[in-house]
Amino acid sequence: MIELDLRRLRFLREFEERGTMAAVAAALGYSPSTVSQQLALLEKEVGVRLLGRAGRGVRLTEAGHVLARHARVLLSAAEAAEADLAALDGDVRGTVRAGGLQSAARRLLVPAVARMRAEHPRVRMEIFELELEQSLPGLRLGTVDLVIGDEYDSQPRPRPAGLRFTVLLEEPLRLVLSAAHSLAGPGGHVAVTDLRSEVWTASAEGTGHHAMVVGTCRRLGGYEPDLRHRSSDADVQLELVRAGAAVALMPALALPGDDPALAVRGIAETALRRRLVAVTRDTPPAPALTAFLAAVTERVRDLDR
Repeated sequence: MIELDLRRLRFLREFEERGTMAAVAAALGYSPSTVSQQLALLEKEVGVRLLGRAGRGVRLTEAGHVLARHARVLLSAAEAAEADLAALDGDVRGTVRAGGLQSAARRLLVPAVARMRAEHPRVRMEIFELELEQSLPGLRLGTVDLVIGDEYDSQPRPRPAGLRFTVLLEEPLRLVLSAAHSLAGPGGHVAVTDLRSEVWTASAEGTGHHAMVVGTCRRLGGYEPDLRHRSSDADVQLELVRAGAAVALMPALALPGDDPALAVRGIAETALRRRLVAVTRDTPPAPALTAFLAAVTERVRDLDR
């Protein structure tokens, strides 16, 4: 009978997902040589070759793919068992690793951490800022427990198997201009088509926000935006707008309160919205994660009120 080490199975799953020793090492905080050693030990345990040469690197053999498929099941079962045992005594403890884009981290995750510190002090919280696309591998593999991502009208995200997507909040998108801009008159809406000659700012290329800005200008304005400034920091984008160096299209949650240097306006052509989505693994959550999700949901209610 083969005795399988769950920790080594996780190394195998990580390699299947990420494709290189270096990527696995970076994700798990080990050296590439340690990753290689653990996979070599796993090969000895099962008695078959799991990795084969592929040019200068290595790739999974057929046996490696078979074992990685079973590893997904075994690791999910171990996670469910851990959650069930933790729920028996009603004592909420453990670690929750949660990430999200900047506005979600600032406005949802950080307040939820404060609530957890007061109500469940035995839970260790780890928060990081990360786009959904970057965090999906860790979420699927169990190194991340919760990610808050976003999706925009006309740009729904794919729903990979094994993950649960829950809409937390829907909010409007707003055009943001310098208060000195010629279109920044009191009240009213601004047409995207009237901003054809403007310089734009958006998040980094490859993000949902960047794609949304480009897509909106093409669809509503019929032009390719002059998108010179890219930053995933909303404050940097807003500073560019305050300086009169750019215009922006941003969700309400990323905007400050009353700011005399900014003119926040609705979109004349149509109403556009962003949805914030909580993404977790589609397995029974541990009590600590359940408590944190409740804290995030309560924060959303506070914002609605």
